[in-house]
Amino acid sequence: MEAIAKLKNVPTSPRKMRLIADLIRGKRVNSALNQLKFDSKYTSRKIEKLLLSAVSNWQEKNKDAKIEDSDLYIKNIYVDGGRMIKRLRTAPQGRAHRIRKRSNHVTLVLDNLEKINKKEDGTKN
Repeated sequence: MEAIAKLKNVPTSPRKMRLIADLIRGKRVNSALNQLKFDSKYTSRKIEKLLLSAVSNWQEKNKDAKIEDSDLYIKNIYVDGGRMIKRLRTAPQGRAHRIRKRSNHVTLVLDNLEKINKKEDGTKN
């Protein structure tokens, strides 16, 4: 059973957040948490908390199952652009340049690896 967690209006550019999202896409939860914990980027801390939230959401949906027994992996993670705050910065000769302060939205989906293996076994027969 899937579990979803969303993080909205993170004050970093979507491009920086996608670098970390691409790093953990498709990995198992334990491996992804380990990688995020020791990464030095600011965005990795945000995604680490989001991943822990998704695990908590999964556990809330599956109260009878244990996390250790279930093989959780990151099924899908995507980063969308959020709102953009526009500011003006002074430029030479009385001009002004526009500064765009970007933000983003992150959506993370967890799923069981066992579930996929069972589906594959059913299609081979």
